[in-house]
Amino acid sequence: MPELPEVETVRAGLAALVTGRRIDRVTVLHPRPVRNHAGGPADFALTLAGRTFAAPKRRGKYLWLPFDDGDALLAHLGMSGQFRLDVPGAPLVPNTRVLFDLPQGQLRFVDQRMFGGLALSPGGAELPAQLAHIARDPFDPDFDLPAAITKVRGKRSGIKRVLLDQTVVSGIGNIYADEALWRARLHYDRAANTLSVAKIREVLTHAHDVMAEALRQGGTSFDSLYVSVNGSSGYFERALAAYGREGLPCLRCGRPMVREAFMNRSSFRCPTCQRRPRGSAQ
Repeated sequence: MPELPEVETVRAGLAALVTGRRIDRVTVLHPRPVRNHAGGPADFALTLAGRTFAAPKRRGKYLWLPFDDGDALLAHLGMSGQFRLDVPGAPLVPNTRVLFDLPQGQLRFVDQRMFGGLALSPGGAELPAQLAHIARDPFDPDFDLPAAITKVRGKRSGIKRVLLDQTVVSGIGNIYADEALWRARLHYDRAANTLSVAKIREVLTHAHDVMAEALRQGGTSFDSLYVSVNGSSGYFERALAAYGREGLPCLRCGRPMVREAFMNRSSFRCPTCQRRPRGSAQ
């Protein structure tokens, strides 16, 4: 699923386009994206019509669109969810699932794989109840770095597993975890509780910095499944030092990068700069 830079790019795009706009009509073209609405697609459309968007918000990789009445539309992008703003009547792109008619525009939720979804969160304008367990991310003004370090050091799992745990620190996904660990010269399986405070601070600082760099380039796009609200792709893929670089020379030492299975995904590392810890299963 999109990570913090990609979701923040979408949030910022939406903020400029929908804040203060009233929903005139909602059309659900496929029921799956609104499957968590108890009343079904017709009730979802009826319930949201007439509401006015406030400024969109984000915590970590999670996005919601508050309404000025205190409720919110929680938006889970999944693997391929997109918001696109277009003019009413313009041809629909493939996999368009939900339409929101606004004054001088139509907001469209597009989702090819349909792992994402939209749900009304009553009273969720500040923080939807569904996201109460999600930790603050490194870009949050109230992010407490010392507290986050303590949380990380309290885990016996490998450091990458901990970085991906959204209840510890949110926003970091597979791509930016690999990038942060490469910068910190750490193997993903190094137990978090064996790391010093200084090393964990370094890893979290690298995670913040690499996501900030990605954000400046609109995020990372490997295919058409992630685009911003205007349909443009992110270009940080060109600056990745670890993720997706199997067989290519490490940008630091020149040794070929390796790809290894990790939690039904892949991890990319340099076998010289990020040596396997003793006792590791692989």
